[in-house]
Amino acid sequence: MDYSIKQQPKRKIAGFHLVGPWEQTVKQGVEQLAMWVDGNKIEPLEWVAVYYDNPDEVPAEKLRCDTAVTVPEDFQIPANSEGVILTEIAAGDYAVAVARVENHDFGTPWYSFFNSLLEDNRYGIAPKPCFERYLNDGNIDGYWDIEMYVAVQNKAV
Repeated sequence: MDYSIKQQPKRKIAGFHLVGPWEQTVKQGVEQLAMWVDGNKIEPLEWVAVYYDNPDEVPAEKLRCDTAVTVPEDFQIPANSEGVILTEIAAGDYAVAVARVENHDFGTPWYSFFNSLLEDNRYGIAPKPCFERYLNDGNIDGYWDIEMYVAVQNKAV
C-alpha cells in the first residue's frame, strides 16, 4: 500500500471513548457523535476515530477507541454533554495512507497498511495511538474514503 510520511500537528478532539469490538463500538460511537454534534450545533474541523490497541494482542471486548471530531484549541464542552471527553491526538511523524472502505470492511485496508509499514526499512511504528480521518459520509455515499495515520519513528541504524 502506498503511503507517505508527514509531520502532523496536535489535534484537539471531543467525542466518546468506547471499549469493545471495534466493528460495533465505532459504528455506535459515530452515531452517538453525530447526534451530539447536531444537537449542540458543533462545527467539527474533522471527523476521526482513534485506536489505542493492537487487535492482534488485545481481546476484542477490551479494544479501546475514541470516535471524535477535531475542534479549535479554545473549544469548551457544552452543558448537557454527558459522556463526552476532550483530549488530543499527539503531534509527530505519521505514515499516512488513503483507502476506500466498502461494505464496512475497515479492517482490510488497515491490515494492508500495517503490513506495508512493517516492511519499511527506514521507519518503525511508534508506540502511540493511530487514527483515521473520514473524508466523506459513508452513510450517504455507500462507501467511506478515509485517511489512515500511524505514528512512526526512524529505525535505529
